Amino acid sequence: MENDPELQAKGKFLGTITTDFARAADLLRDASDAIRDRALSKHPIFVFAKEPVALGALLVSGPERLMEWHVFASSVEEFTQRRLVLAGEGEAAFRAAYKDPDEYACLFVVDPEFMEFVFLPYPEDV
Repeated sequence: MENDPELQAKGKFLGTITTDFARAADLLRDASDAIRDRALSKHPIFVFAKEPVALGALLVSGPERLMEWHVFASSVEEFTQRRLVLAGEGEAAFRAAYKDPDEYACLFVVDPEFMEFVFLPYPEDV
């Protein structure tokens, strides 16, 4: 069986993403709640990027929280405006695939080697 380069890239990124996600999960959950409570969007997206990007609003500066990734708060509406999600059928498909925002964070990972949506479950409260 051959190693799939795409899976290798995913694995490489998911390790650091999940570590940083765990550190920022409470903040992301609060931001998701605020975005939805203020009716800004029903579909918040958190952009994870190692370098600053012009997408969304900076929520977490990675180095300030000893994280590898910066986190920006965005939404499907911004992604559609910027044509990262195509209007019409593309947006409808995205909304249909979007997981429950009370349980999952929608991440958009931005890196020269890897750019993809990832849904991660929030840690359970103990």
